[in-house]
Amino acid sequence: MQKALADEYQRLQTGESTRAVAYLRLRRALQNLMDAGVLKPGQALPSERDLASLLSLSRVTIRKALAGLIESGLLVQRQGAGTFVAERILRQFSRLTSFTDDLRERGLNPQVRFLERSVGEVTPEESMALNLSPGSGVVRMYRLRHVDGSPIAIERTLVPYSLLPDPDSVTTSLYEALDAYGNRPKRALQRLRAVALDEEAAKHLELPVGSPGLLVERRAFLEDGRVVESTRSYYRGDAYDFVAELQSD
Repeated sequence: MQKALADEYQRLQTGESTRAVAYLRLRRALQNLMDAGVLKPGQALPSERDLASLLSLSRVTIRKALAGLIESGLLVQRQGAGTFVAERILRQFSRLTSFTDDLRERGLNPQVRFLERSVGEVTPEESMALNLSPGSGVVRMYRLRHVDGSPIAIERTLVPYSLLPDPDSVTTSLYEALDAYGNRPKRALQRLRAVALDEEAAKHLELPVGSPGLLVERRAFLEDGRVVESTRSYYRGDAYDFVAELQSD
């Protein structure tokens, strides 16, 4: 890895030699190696002293380059252990999968904590989201999602009670519980936008108010067109990436 970093840094080098250019060049070199998969999630970086020696830079310059990547969530520092490439979760837009499915596929350990779970009569707003008649029952779930003990997302979910008659059957994965009733979604509409986390979301995700986050709104459908799920989720912007594969005609 050290040779790859030295080569990439030299490739980016220009005729300028100011400290500002040097730290920005190093930051870009590290980002390029992360994008290329040379630096992998969880991998440790060389120490500041080793990086300074490798690239003939001052430790102040090294520290400034790393600080920018730490602030953007690409690197993490662990006291007494060093600096590591941040673990980021990739979620495909092109596949209809659950949060639990995504994490298990990557060898991670998903956990969930229910902040609320109830059954009640659908409200006018909920009836529009789920295409339910007035008086219908609805399951409401408010969940905090964790990965290996760290909060990663907070979700408010609505499901028609007729499709999930035992809300307590949802332990980790909603889709697994729906599948047991023959009601696993077949398609979904999903919208994503960047947001600044409000006080409630920031508190649960253990971030400062106003931190960058991703708001994802999903409506999932059965094969016959009935709405089976309406979910509004806030994801940590420093730990989650959404990826879509695009193809030309």
